[in-house]
Amino acid sequence: MHQRLSLRRRDVLLAGAAGSLGLLAAPSVAAAGPPQTVWTFDRLDTIGGLVPHVEGHPKLIETPLGKALAFNGVDDALFIDQHPLAGAATFTFEAFIRPDGGAFEQRWFHLAQDEPAPAPGAAPSPPSNTRFLFEIRVVENAWYLDAYVRGPGYAHTLVFPDKLYPIGRWHHVAQTYDGKTYRSYVNGALQGEADIAFTPQGPGRASVGVRMNRVNYFKGAIRQARFTAQALTPDQFLRLPEGLRAAG
Repeated sequence: MHQRLSLRRRDVLLAGAAGSLGLLAAPSVAAAGPPQTVWTFDRLDTIGGLVPHVEGHPKLIETPLGKALAFNGVDDALFIDQHPLAGAATFTFEAFIRPDGGAFEQRWFHLAQDEPAPAPGAAPSPPSNTRFLFEIRVVENAWYLDAYVRGPGYAHTLVFPDKLYPIGRWHHVAQTYDGKTYRSYVNGALQGEADIAFTPQGPGRASVGVRMNRVNYFKGAIRQARFTAQALTPDQFLRLPEGLRAAG
């Protein structure tokens, strides 16, 4: 079900899920928090209340977090007709992923603003260069995060090849913007930051498991993504249960 939740309501719902899935729900930011969208990849017919266009054969798998979608790194992908951070002046974009090796460059989550339609009632425009990206780079049995955001007057990559994490294990990744500083995180640990002149992006769409133009496919699994119209701090992120990453 598509959810735009206050943080209070979200905590109540996720607390129940935490008991059955072993997830630790983050504490509330405030009694009445910012809008959120949660996409849980536990089925193929609907994601967040939206019907995805499925390409290839992404598979539902059982994991310690519950059902998740596994992508083969060759031709598996989802395309969803929504940009869940459209209109947000500040944001947190976070996800649970399990990289499983594969090609060096993998672009596994792409949010793109559409170009303005030429006329009322016209077909949707193609995606523009205004976008959010989550990528990974795989080096032998490890990977590092590549986060990127681009729009009019700003374009910045946060990538740090010396900050490596093991493949085949679950990780939490996040990128945030607080009105001044753009940051990226893995498992709550800051990867890097930069001041940018970000402006809100317009309506658009998303691709999951691949870049929007169908290159750089992801090999691994995705359990959940959460989009918040506010910059959360690491203590407010969704968290993996203690010991899960060590267990693989």
